Amino acid sequence: MNFLNVEELQRLFLFLLRRIFQSIFVLFGLSILIFLLSRVLPGDPARMALGARAPQETIQRLRDEMHLDEPLLQQYQIWFTNALGGDLGDSLRTRRPVVDDIVEFLPASMELVLLAGVISAIGGITLGTLSARHKDSWIDNLVRVISYMGVVTPAFVVAIIFLTFFTTAEFGLDLFPPIGRLSSGFEPPPRVTGLYTVDSLLAGQFDTFVNALHHLILPSLALALGSLSQEARITRSTMSDNLTRDYIAAERALGIPERTVTGKFLLKPSLIPTVSIFGLDFAANLSNAFLVEVIFNWPGISRYATTAMLYKDLNAIAAVILILGVTFIVVNILVDLVVGILDPRIRLRGARSD
Repeated sequence: MNFLNVEELQRLFLFLLRRIFQSIFVLFGLSILIFLLSRVLPGDPARMALGARAPQETIQRLRDEMHLDEPLLQQYQIWFTNALGGDLGDSLRTRRPVVDDIVEFLPASMELVLLAGVISAIGGITLGTLSARHKDSWIDNLVRVISYMGVVTPAFVVAIIFLTFFTTAEFGLDLFPPIGRLSSGFEPPPRVTGLYTVDSLLAGQFDTFVNALHHLILPSLALALGSLSQEARITRSTMSDNLTRDYIAAERALGIPERTVTGKFLLKPSLIPTVSIFGLDFAANLSNAFLVEVIFNWPGISRYATTAMLYKDLNAIAAVILILGVTFIVVNILVDLVVGILDPRIRLRGARSD
């Protein structure tokens, strides 16, 4: 890895500040879009929350609490001011502050997405490298077929297949638990991060860690397969193109071992498109996990959002979309930084432009 000098570190820091500053305007625009979408949906949120048989005075009281009779601009001003103060309102379904719901459900989804990201990154880069090194061989053809199948198969279909063949002895192999985060008889570890695998290790509960990881494997694999396949295809394509570069031929002519050529001189520049795709896939998996979470009865934020949409829980819907928007922004900034570290030309070009 090329180390940054003081001047480059300063430029990189200014670049980061500029991206954060730009993100503030993106979040402001996103907040307007979220608010408008939540208010133009058909139906009366108060009546939907209380039911058709609720007394009119009860419905009107809830409308007053939600400021639904105020002008739209004033509704947004109230919502935005409260959101800046960390108050995203109360959920119409759970009757709790939405922030409390987010704190409860978000870690489960993050644990699922993080493991899926690790699986897709390691698997995609490994398969792509293997395919490129054996280009046009049966290994390459097999990897390409598998990757195409992974790209075109939706995650929920993979989840159903896994649930059918790997959780019951009647149809396949009884290897994994079918639903939930922990088996019966196991208590959640003391909450520190909300991630059962991490919290159980911090508490020294290794049996709980193994059980939580056992529950994580199938839904994470189902969520990761599409990303893994896409990253394998991108890595294979980029490495195949870089194999024809003059500098690779020069390294080989100098007698440098093939493993060193691949790992040091070929893989690093070939990872730049893969890292970009991985960042987008990682953020997208947080919003694409809703059917996987429903199938595996996983108590995550995506499943919470699905229920919120069914009940037209405006505050919950707005909060979830805001969380997803922040995730995309943060991941994109991190991807830009990683790409700049992998390729000094991009880093210096970005620094000069800023």
